[in-house]
Amino acid sequence: MYETLTYAGGVHKSEELKELIEDLGGFILQENILQMDLILNLAVPIDDVEKVKEKSKELLGKISVAPMAGTELAIVSPTLARHHLPHAACDISEYLRRYGAKDNMIGLARGAGKGIAGITEHEKKLIEEHDLAIYALGSFKQCIMDKTFLFDDIDIPVIVTGAPEIDIEDLPGADAYISGLGRVPRRLKRGENIRALRKLVEVVENILDNKRRDMAQDPPLVPSILVKNAIENQIPAINEVISPTPVTSQLDGVRIKLDYDKYHEEIANVTINGNPLKKIAEIKKSYMYDYILVKLLSETSII
Repeated sequence: MYETLTYAGGVHKSEELKELIEDLGGFILQENILQMDLILNLAVPIDDVEKVKEKSKELLGKISVAPMAGTELAIVSPTLARHHLPHAACDISEYLRRYGAKDNMIGLARGAGKGIAGITEHEKKLIEEHDLAIYALGSFKQCIMDKTFLFDDIDIPVIVTGAPEIDIEDLPGADAYISGLGRVPRRLKRGENIRALRKLVEVVENILDNKRRDMAQDPPLVPSILVKNAIENQIPAINEVISPTPVTSQLDGVRIKLDYDKYHEEIANVTINGNPLKKIAEIKKSYMYDYILVKLLSETSII
């Protein structure tokens, strides 16, 4: 079992921490360098967490638990227009990243008004490639309730956010609803906004924990972080990708930011514990930029 953590510190001597993580059998999930500051999302064996904390203290860095690390979330907005973005949706995205989440902003093509709002099959499939979806809706109760068709048949957990109080029973298809996060023409910095964001984090963590427990009943053949590490070590083209997190971990797989048509055969032949990836996972073209999506098979799927 691994514990997911976030390290925040300086770039100086950070290689010592990375070498320790590798020696302990851990993994770097995501690395961000901001001038002279370094932020690492990492996974280490639970028994070795204290060793990492000691090294972090030695380097004058800070270690915190990152319960969302190793997951990919979708932040869905009815449109990319300014009356839906960037305020609440972008602040939700930024806040969740503090807890280790890798999230993607998705704006639907037809959400400018209640009468024409819609979602395409392509958009549904793109959203369902994630571990969880958060729909950032508006400030009017009836409008939110009338838009349940945007998420009532999405096959992953869905959290809806908006301004008014709404009973979850009035939102078929939603696993949870968080109020106090409607459309506002400013950053979400006030006390009531921060409390709503904290509530959202709590709900996201609970849903992901439940999903992990369900997966534990029939787990993937190998952990997704092992797949991520193998791909990074065996596919040289990964080093040429300039996008953040070129191999993004999910609960049950990874997203690889390489063109499917050009690299999918090479990815299929990556070896993990002596087995080619194509024998333990489904490898398909992502609905996001024709990337490669790897979904790991469960233990019972090969019986």
